[in-house]
Amino acid sequence: MELIRGKDVAAAMTEKVAAEVQRLQETGHRAPVLAIVRIGERPEDLAYERGANTRMKKCGITVESHVFPEDVAEETFLKAWEEINARETVDGILLFMPLPKQIDTGKVIAKMDPAKDMDGITTINQGKIFRGEKDGYAPCTAEAVMETLHFAGIDVKGLETVVVGRSNVIGKPVSMLLLSEHATVTICHTRTKDLQAELKRADLVVACAGVAEMIDGSMIKEGAIVMDVGINGRADGSICGDVKTESLEGIAALATPVPGGIGSVTTSVLADHVLRAFCAGQSDNR
Repeated sequence: MELIRGKDVAAAMTEKVAAEVQRLQETGHRAPVLAIVRIGERPEDLAYERGANTRMKKCGITVESHVFPEDVAEETFLKAWEEINARETVDGILLFMPLPKQIDTGKVIAKMDPAKDMDGITTINQGKIFRGEKDGYAPCTAEAVMETLHFAGIDVKGLETVVVGRSNVIGKPVSMLLLSEHATVTICHTRTKDLQAELKRADLVVACAGVAEMIDGSMIKEGAIVMDVGINGRADGSICGDVKTESLEGIAALATPVPGGIGSVTTSVLADHVLRAFCAGQSDNR
């Protein structure tokens, strides 16, 4: 079984984005700008923000951090949020979710500029993904699955594909992205009656249910490709995916590990989105 390492995918994407940003700056353009908006101090948000900052720096993208206390009043946050969205020098925005209970998430998303929505949370971007339109922004993790498949040279056209998970962040959008490249997609979840039977016929499995090691080699078809998107904490503080990776040995043809797999690609997709948004903005201003 061959493991597809996320760092290799991320490095290739980063090199491409950095080269294009450098070319733009050499022709007189400013650096693209990403605004990161965070409420509170959740450890997972802080970890992702550190990773995003590192990736943007490698790509030549400027980062603005807008941090608010956990108990920020809705009125205060919405005023600042509108200002960030309206700022012409901000090309893309990454908003950490979920928002605290005193803030109406629907109001926040409704006020977000879809052209700056780098993680595909607005209705317009979700609709574009559903319709197969190429000018929208998919959630970064869902797109990271596709970038990893492309890097590995896997053509999904006609592949029997099972996506295990139905969230708006990964399961649903990655299913739409796979469909747009002509995969035959079945969406399963934790309440699917006979998950093993569904998995056994799959040429490609995308595991994104968020349940630690719920899938093992006995459930996988010989020669299948397994993309593990799950990130789950163990009692000892380590993390694991939705798949028991070691149990795939001798069964799967290709797989992504956790850690070191799809998650490593996500910030590179984010950088690519910011570059796309910057270029689209420059075109609109001509």
